[in-house]
Amino acid sequence: MSIVTFYRGHPNPPKTTQGAHLGANAIITCNGKLLLEKRRDSVTWGLVGGGVKKQETELQAIAREIYEELGLRVPQTAFTKLAVYGESGRIAAYRDGSVWRMVIVVFRLELEEEPKLAISSESKELRFFTKEELKDIDIVVTHSDIVEDWFLGQ
Repeated sequence: MSIVTFYRGHPNPPKTTQGAHLGANAIITCNGKLLLEKRRDSVTWGLVGGGVKKQETELQAIAREIYEELGLRVPQTAFTKLAVYGESGRIAAYRDGSVWRMVIVVFRLELEEEPKLAISSESKELRFFTKEELKDIDIVVTHSDIVEDWFLGQ
């Protein structure tokens, strides 16, 4: 059962109950394939990443999240900042009643070879996808435009 529902461009999204939530997510690629995680909180596929903690930069956050969610230690210098997605309709509504506007800083990480990945408690599965394979999966709506923008730029 889903503990969160995501909205983007919805005509009537829920009203936020919390301040904006800053997150850091990564476009992680290897040999032209994109790494996604099957999320436990919504049972959809999404980019690896998460919330930026107080006193943490976005770059520190993405390096920490990569370690926590994949078991990979990656130096901050390996990441390239791509974009910020922060329009007002990007919303996460949790089962506990909290509703957040999401602001996502997107980073790029290119891996030279597919590493052995450790699945965290936040994920059900980790997998590299080709562009064609992405058409057959359900990507969380707050990440689907980021993925589309990435592949349009390729």
